[in-house]
Amino acid sequence: MTPTTVIEIGRQAMEVALMVSAPLFIAALATGLIISIFQAATQINETTLSFVPKLVAIFITLILAGPWMISVMTDYIRRLYESIPSMIG
Repeated sequence: MTPTTVIEIGRQAMEVALMVSAPLFIAALATGLIISIFQAATQINETTLSFVPKLVAIFITLILAGPWMISVMTDYIRRLYESIPSMIG
């Protein structure tokens, strides 16, 4: 196994991790932005007001994007396991 192969596997792992986590981060970011605008407009400074909606948005996003996320991770792991014989020999 060459250093190039190790770097390629690491790059693919980071790519899959970013791709899988992106929907959750985007949902949390959008929800946080909307809640922040609401708090600025109403001058309500309650920390749970931003936490609970983010949690709900992430949960809903996880339900909707969960099957896709699992398939992306499973495909990566399957490709990784299938390439083991070529890496060893």
